[in-house]
Amino acid sequence: MVCFPIGGPLSLGASSMGHFDPTQESQAASEEKLKAYACELEQKLEARTRELAEARAHLTEALQQQAATSEILRVISSSPGELQPVFQGMLANAARLCEAKFGTLYLCEGDALRIVAAYNVPPAFAEVRSRSPFRPAPSGTLGQVMRTKQTAHLSDLAATQAYAERDPAIVAGIELGGVRTAVGVPMLKNNELIGIINIFRQEVRPFSEKQIELVKNFATQAVIAIENTRLLNELRQRTGDLSEALEQQTATSEVLGIISSSPGELEPVFQAMLEKAVSICAAKFGTLYLCEADAFRMVATHNAPPAYVEARTRREQFRPHPDAPLGRAASTKQAVQIADIRTTQAYTEGFRPIVEAAELGGYRTILSVPMLKEDELIGAINILRQEVHPFTDKQIELVKNFAAQAVIAIENTRLLNELRESLQRQTATADVLKVISRSTFDLQVVLNTLVESAARLCEADMASIARQKGRNFHVVATHGFPSGYRLIPTLPIEPGRGSVTGRVLLEGKSVQIIDVVADPEYTLIEVQKKAGFRTLLGVPLLREAIPIGVLHLYRTVVRPFTNKQIELVETFADQAVIAIENVRLFDEIQDKNRQLAEASEHKSQFLASMSHELRTPLNAIIGLTEMMVTNAARFGTEKALEPLRRVNAAGTHLLSLINEILDLSKIEAGKLELNPEPVNLVRLIDEVIGTAGQLAEKNKNRLVVEAQENLGALTADSMRLKQILLNLLSNACKFTKEGEVALRVRKVADGREWVELAVADSGIGMTAEQQAKLFQDFTQAEFPDRAPLRRHGAWPGDLPQARAHDGR
Repeated sequence: MVCFPIGGPLSLGASSMGHFDPTQESQAASEEKLKAYACELEQKLEARTRELAEARAHLTEALQQQAATSEILRVISSSPGELQPVFQGMLANAARLCEAKFGTLYLCEGDALRIVAAYNVPPAFAEVRSRSPFRPAPSGTLGQVMRTKQTAHLSDLAATQAYAERDPAIVAGIELGGVRTAVGVPMLKNNELIGIINIFRQEVRPFSEKQIELVKNFATQAVIAIENTRLLNELRQRTGDLSEALEQQTATSEVLGIISSSPGELEPVFQAMLEKAVSICAAKFGTLYLCEADAFRMVATHNAPPAYVEARTRREQFRPHPDAPLGRAASTKQAVQIADIRTTQAYTEGFRPIVEAAELGGYRTILSVPMLKEDELIGAINILRQEVHPFTDKQIELVKNFAAQAVIAIENTRLLNELRESLQRQTATADVLKVISRSTFDLQVVLNTLVESAARLCEADMASIARQKGRNFHVVATHGFPSGYRLIPTLPIEPGRGSVTGRVLLEGKSVQIIDVVADPEYTLIEVQKKAGFRTLLGVPLLREAIPIGVLHLYRTVVRPFTNKQIELVETFADQAVIAIENVRLFDEIQDKNRQLAEASEHKSQFLASMSHELRTPLNAIIGLTEMMVTNAARFGTEKALEPLRRVNAAGTHLLSLINEILDLSKIEAGKLELNPEPVNLVRLIDEVIGTAGQLAEKNKNRLVVEAQENLGALTADSMRLKQILLNLLSNACKFTKEGEVALRVRKVADGREWVELAVADSGIGMTAEQQAKLFQDFTQAEFPDRAPLRRHGAWPGDLPQARAHDGR
């Protein structure tokens, strides 16, 4: 048989076998050489076969490692964000490929290790390792890896000093896990140790370099998987945060939309808030409470169990237990979360609202967030879970945001309602003022409008006004009383505590009785029973701080009137007083007008009578003087002609004045008419001087006339002009003693022809204030010291200051 080496065909020649010459060698020698050569070939063949087997083994091992790596990569790609299947696959492949019995994978937590994956670990050893993070023995594989950040390979763990010193971790590995040979490979990220892979054999058989390199490769892949998972989880967290933020923002926008679309309406806003809070925070149901003094009232619910809602709404208000969620939120003004309501003192003590919450509502975990306005508690939002599952910080922040929005909605509603109430009050006040202006003298219409408006705007069931007449109060206007009920029309009331009217009279201000049934001082029980009122308000009708009546408002339920409602009723009471006062003043004016009419009639009768009485003697005097002047020779009065003419002229002038004064039509019209005519100024001045001369002589005064020549004719009312000059001259003569009184007459040219007549005297004169009253309506000159008047034989009434006739 001819054998060929693995590398190629067998080459025969001198270099390998020498020169073969059958003629020179014997047959035996040839056979021996052939056998030697065959043996050599056989040895080479075996060597080549072994090399081939080793190559095939290396190839198989490489394929297995590649397959394991591929499998790990497949697990990583198919389980994004999940490390457990990746770690399990790594350990299984490492143990199989490295012919290990079992393996573990640890993650670092500070200077301790926590097992996160295990493969084929003996149960007793696994139980010890999984109890808690542990600090490994310094001389063990884990301790060496943590110290050096290098691979640690121990051929026989039982031969180590740590085992000899009975280190618990080493003892547990050997005695519970049967460990003899162990290798620990670090998992490094930027030279930072984040974990360790450990594989073990239960016999003393060191791992090969290739096996250790394989585990190192797995450690690198584990680090990559951990980093990928971290990045993926961060991405997921960020995406989740963005989604959660978007959801919260959407919910907030929806709530704000409801707030804007429901001005003045809180119920839809509260419902939307609770629905969003329950949905986003994965709660079971929610409730919203408003604070009223030291108590709470539930005003909104979402998805709450009906039995719980019914039990909670049976009581309008309740005071929370100090240990209850609402009690804690009220006292601390902070968000309060209770993981399990059944563990609270309020529940164990049997506080009824909490027991109802737990048994009827299924409370377990509850979050209570206060609604604060400028650090003042106005309510709270509660969201609840029926299992023990605390809310996260983000969920708590979301409910806080809803609580802040609820406060804004409440404040907006309050402001809007105040605006509406103010507008209603202004409208009602304007309506009442219109009624007062249109029905100024119809008091009943005004009072009826007042009681109707007061009852409607203040949400009262009934209203009335009682006016004081003498010692009694008379009901003068009512609204809203039962059809079969009749108020006592006249009620004697004294200041006292037995009635609201008595209290108003006693205190002089508005009085409210919140519940007349529960008020021990209230005595008009029969009236209350018939009308059915419970809350009663009395507001005084004050005129000059004295009550002249009372405006009453009644409610058939116990519900106090607010301060703003009381202020509005007080405004209506003021308007009632104005209306009553207007009617009183109108009645007084009517009475005064009647009295004035009667006085005017009496005046007319008196003037008519005086006209006759004055004219008769004046006509006799005028007739007698005329006769004595005409028949002077007969009566021997020649020497007295001039005085007689003066007496006749003065009498005629006086009769003209009396005729003017007694002209009733001119008196009623408030004016006198002028009768312009040509006047002989020289003659008129002579007549005036003739009349005034006697007055000048009486006080020994010198009467002087200073007149220009050729004064010409003047158009004027001669009687009025003569009256003015006589008034001025008589006053001058009367208030001048042994002095001079002058009448100055001159022409004035300023584009028109004027004549100026001026009277001057050396008497006591007038003050600047008195001079300012010249030519105004008639007044009497005032002299603080009247002695000068008495010395001149005059009285203030003798100093008329008349409006002058300018003589144009």
